[in-house]
Amino acid sequence: MKTDTEIRHEGIKALISSLGDINAERFIALISREPFDYTTWQRGLWADKSIEQISKEAMVQTKQQSE
Repeated sequence: MKTDTEIRHEGIKALISSLGDINAERFIALISREPFDYTTWQRGLWADKSIEQISKEAMVQTKQQSE
């Protein structure tokens, strides 16, 4: 199990890798100043995918991470 520090570090690296330095910082600022309801966000996250699709993608990702 990863520590909170490891998760934060990997999250920041992922943001920077995906968005670049400036936009990663902008994203963090946006999230910090706006109210954020995780439950509402999560409900719409995979609205266009079936449970089977989500499960299959999760299994593929898990397999890739263990290799």
